[in-house]
Amino acid sequence: MSKPLFNAFESVSSKAWKQKIQVDLKGADYNDTLIWKTNEGIDVKPFYHSDEFKTLPEVSASKATEWNICQYIEVSDAKVANTIALDAINRGAEHILFHIKSETISIETLLQDMNLAKIPVDISYDFLSDEFINNVLSTTSSITDNTNDTLVFQTDIIGNLAKTGNWFKNLNEDHKTFETIIKRTNQLSVDITLYQNAGATIVQQLAYGLAHANEYLDHIHNTETLKSLYCHTERSRSAKALNVTFNVSIGSNYFFEIAKLRALRQLWSTLASEYGINPECRIIATPSKRNKTIYDYNVNMLRTTTECMSAIIGGANAIYNLPYDALYHNSNEFGERISRNQLLVLKNESYFDKVNNPADGAYYIESLTEQLAEKALNLFKDIEANGGFLNQLKEGTIQRKIKESASKEQADFDAEKLVLLGTNKHPNPTDKMKNELEISPFLKIEKRKTLIEPIIEKRLSEKLEINRLKEE
Repeated sequence: MSKPLFNAFESVSSKAWKQKIQVDLKGADYNDTLIWKTNEGIDVKPFYHSDEFKTLPEVSASKATEWNICQYIEVSDAKVANTIALDAINRGAEHILFHIKSETISIETLLQDMNLAKIPVDISYDFLSDEFINNVLSTTSSITDNTNDTLVFQTDIIGNLAKTGNWFKNLNEDHKTFETIIKRTNQLSVDITLYQNAGATIVQQLAYGLAHANEYLDHIHNTETLKSLYCHTERSRSAKALNVTFNVSIGSNYFFEIAKLRALRQLWSTLASEYGINPECRIIATPSKRNKTIYDYNVNMLRTTTECMSAIIGGANAIYNLPYDALYHNSNEFGERISRNQLLVLKNESYFDKVNNPADGAYYIESLTEQLAEKALNLFKDIEANGGFLNQLKEGTIQRKIKESASKEQADFDAEKLVLLGTNKHPNPTDKMKNELEISPFLKIEKRKTLIEPIIEKRLSEKLEINRLKEE
C-alpha cells in the first residue's frame, strides 16, 4: 500500500459530529437531551474533540507506575499498631500511615522492626508538639540515617481548626509550634478530606485546599526563621526543602475525581511557583465516607474500588482504602485485609501500575481538568480578595458555602436523583443492621465552646438509615 490507511479519510470536525447527532435526535433538543449539568457548574457534553483545544495539553507529571498501597492505622497502643503494620507489610502494604492519638505513644515500640529505608511512613496526630517530633527524629536516627524521604509528619493546624472549631492552644502558640516543626522537618500537610466528606463540590474542595495551603505559604514567606526553606538564585527562586502533602477524599463521580487530582497538581504548581518553592506535591488519597452506607454494605466495596481507580488514574502517590464495614465495625483483620486486597488486585492483576499518565490525551478528562482548575482558581482568588481562607473560616463563609452545597446534594439524594444502590434505590427490606453496630455510624453533636463553627462531616444516607433502624 503506497499510502497509510488513514490518510485516505478526511477528519471529522466537532461541528460535523454535532450536526449528525442533531439529525439522529429527530427533533429532540440537543442541550436538554444530551447535556449533563453538574453541581460544579460544568456542562458535560456527549462527546469531546481535539479541535476544541487551542493547544493540546502538556504531558502531566504524575506517575501511575509509582503509586503505593498504603495501610492506615489508628494508634492507641504502640505494640498493637506495630503488629498490625508489620502484618500489613507482609501482606502487600507498601506505605504506612499512622494516626497517633497521644504523644505518650512509644515511637521505638511503634516502629520496631520496620525498615524505614524501604517502607515510607506518614505520621498524623491529634495533638501539636514539637517535642514529640524531636523525639521521633531522635529515635529514628538510630534506625536509619536517611528518613527525610520516607518519614513524613503531617502537621496541619488550620485543618484542626476547621474540623474542631478550635486551635490546639491558641493562634499564636499554634503558629509558633508550627514554625518550629516546619523548620525541623521541612514538611507540612493540607487535609482536603474534610471538605469532601462535609459535602463541598469538587471546585470548592480544590479552591479551599489551595487557599488553605496559601495560608501556610504566606506565613512561611513572612517568617524570618523559615527563610531557609527558600533558595534564591540569580535567575529564579527554586525549592530547597519544603515538601507538601495533600490528603484527599475521592468520591464516586469517576472521571471528575480523576480530573480533580490532575487539577490539584496544576493548581499547586501555579501557587508554588509564585512563592518560588517546590512545584511538586504528594497526594495521599482515600475513598470518601459521604456516599458509604450501612445497609447493603457490600456495595461499599464496589464504590471504593472505582474510587481507588480514580485515585490511581488521577495520579495519587499513595492510596489507602476504606474497609466496607468501617462505618459500623471496629477496625478488624478481615475488613482491613479485604480493603487492602482490592488495591492489590488493581495493582497486580488489573495492571494499574504499568502506564504513566494514563489519562493524558483523553479529551473529556483534559477538558474537565481545565475547567475544574479554572473555576477553582477563580474561587481561590475571590477568597483571597475577601481576606483569605482563615478569615473566611472565622466569619463562617466557608462553612456556609459547604452547607449550601451539601444541602443541594442531600436534596438530590432524597429525590433519588443521586442514587446509592441498595439504600435509596432497590433496598433489600430483609436486610437488618440493628445488631451489627459495634460503633455508631451517625453524626454526633457534642455541645462545647468553639472559636469558630466547625466543618462537620455527614453521610448522605444517615437520615434514611436511622428511620430504617427504628422500624426493624
